[in-house]
Amino acid sequence: MFPAHVALVIMLSLLAVLSGVAKLRHDPKVVRIINEVVRVPMKWFPWLAACEFAGAAGLLLGLAWRPLGIAAAAGLLVYFVGAVVAHVRVGDVTGIGTPAVPLLLAAGCLVTGMLTVP
Repeated sequence: MFPAHVALVIMLSLLAVLSGVAKLRHDPKVVRIINEVVRVPMKWFPWLAACEFAGAAGLLLGLAWRPLGIAAAAGLLVYFVGAVVAHVRVGDVTGIGTPAVPLLLAAGCLVTGMLTVP
């Protein structure tokens, strides 16, 4: 189970960092979806990116100290549940897929992290 956990951690960490960087760079596609469609204020973008960076760092450090990895996976799970809810709130059903993928990865990290014997 540990190799699967490591693979999930690496994939989710990479995805979270890329997402955070896109928010900080104000990528036009990200701004259009998050700011214009979901109506999240631009002033929140650095905070959202910080949450993703912290989650990615926690996941990677959690490979050495399991409680941190579990907490980071749970935090990212909550973060991406919030993103899905935000899309549903404004009726953007087609946009749910974008946060749903990292949500599933976060769930996988959480489950495999809790089931893997250190």
